Amino acid sequence: MAPKVLISDSLSDAAVQIFKDRGIDVDFQPNLGKDKDALLAIIGNYDGLAIRSATKVTEKILAAAPNLKVIGRAGIGTDNIDKDAASKQGVIVMNTPFGNMITTAEHAIAMMFAVARQIPEASASTHAGKWEKSAFMGVELTGKTLGVIGAGNIGGIVCDRARGLKMKVVAYDPFLGEEKAAKMGVEKVELEELLKRADFITLHVPFTEQTANILSRENLEKTKKGVRIINCARGGLVDEEALADLLKSGHVAGAAFDVFKVEPATENPLFNLPNVVCTPHLGAATTEAQENVALQVAEQMSDYLLTGAVSNALNMPSVTAEEAQVMGPWLKLSGHLGSFIGQLTDEPIKAINILYDGVVSEMNLDALNCGVVAGIMKRANPDVNMVSAPVVAKEKGIQISTTNQDKSGAFDGYVKVTVVTDKRERSIAGTVFSDGKPRFIQIKGIQIDAEVGRHMVYTTNEDVPGIIGALGQTMGENGVNIANFTLGRAGVKGEAIALLYVDEPVPAPVVKKLHDTGLFTQIKLLEFDVA
Repeated sequence: MAPKVLISDSLSDAAVQIFKDRGIDVDFQPNLGKDKDALLAIIGNYDGLAIRSATKVTEKILAAAPNLKVIGRAGIGTDNIDKDAASKQGVIVMNTPFGNMITTAEHAIAMMFAVARQIPEASASTHAGKWEKSAFMGVELTGKTLGVIGAGNIGGIVCDRARGLKMKVVAYDPFLGEEKAAKMGVEKVELEELLKRADFITLHVPFTEQTANILSRENLEKTKKGVRIINCARGGLVDEEALADLLKSGHVAGAAFDVFKVEPATENPLFNLPNVVCTPHLGAATTEAQENVALQVAEQMSDYLLTGAVSNALNMPSVTAEEAQVMGPWLKLSGHLGSFIGQLTDEPIKAINILYDGVVSEMNLDALNCGVVAGIMKRANPDVNMVSAPVVAKEKGIQISTTNQDKSGAFDGYVKVTVVTDKRERSIAGTVFSDGKPRFIQIKGIQIDAEVGRHMVYTTNEDVPGIIGALGQTMGENGVNIANFTLGRAGVKGEAIALLYVDEPVPAPVVKKLHDTGLFTQIKLLEFDVA
């Protein structure tokens, strides 16, 4: 029996035809996604679900879909899909991360032109029968300094287009190396420097804990007087109320926003202010982009349903069914090792070196590499997956090298990951025990044996008495339960480390108490996906 796919949002006729040509039984109901009850009633009949943003795939929808194997999102954003519930149910979630990059970058450039020349207001005035040439004095882009926050896929295209407009481009991106910046023809700067120098600022970062409110009131007040702000990335990156105040005071000369903290945005502090251009999240809204992502998702879903091939999946690696059975625990380990180093590394990464020893060296190393790199990259970009991670790393100029060797130690196999930056090298190694559980076995060359938990605390210190007591007493007095406690040291009186697996996140006041003891050179809270 042919696999059955439901398309519950609007996709192009060409995408529908791809399913048919591949032998898929396709049901095209482009308005169904807006009716959650109607979707709930029929979703159990399908093997695949192709959507855009209108369909909300909730835990309840998934629970009613025992036959569902894959969800394909035509576009990059998957906030409308309960990915945790999908993973637990064994449903693959795919997206199309690269189909609308050019379109979104072009929209940012268009918005920059619009706010520089006050085009929307001038157009409205002229349509109203007025002829107010003197009321709409603009500025040129040529020779101006553009500050780009986030120089990844879309931000990199914006940098390229801006250089073509003869703008000076400065970029803030913690993961952009100097060599890569030089190749892009941009100047890599810190955020403070960008705020002081930029005539225009455009944002191209995902919404994460690190980027939330990156243009806060404090940072907005540090900007150059007369700056213009463009946001076509994500809502919540800019303090909208603070920006409105600075627009009214004249410190900020204009703003152009395609995304807002609350969407749909029916009201906002930026609305109806002079020289503020607002569009309803149109970054990916071009015929070409919509066609590209629709065709891509149809091909990906068909490949999986007919051959088992997986691409651009957010919740599983690109491996065959046979490989997955053997490699599953090692893939988890690879992700944990990458995540550990990613959470500890703040400076740009130049290289990632991965060593595979023993039994693991004979596995699908490409997939394991993707697991490591995705783990590292997720701190900066939560949307990255095992397919897109190597592409992101390449675009950032990160060199990835792999070494495999025969069994050389006490373990049947292990994986060691080393990250190289301009300032240091940082390494961690791990293995999989016979129970299938990943373990950390070495950090910075120091031997340990640590279980991986969801919430962990990593500390470094000089090897002196009192460390165990300080950690245990501080955690205990503040109600933080320690599930596992591992220590290691380079030698007597040398560097020592501790890795604690705790039952819940450690509150900031508890971390401060540990700092105040003066015993620790570093304290880092870590989070791991152990589902």
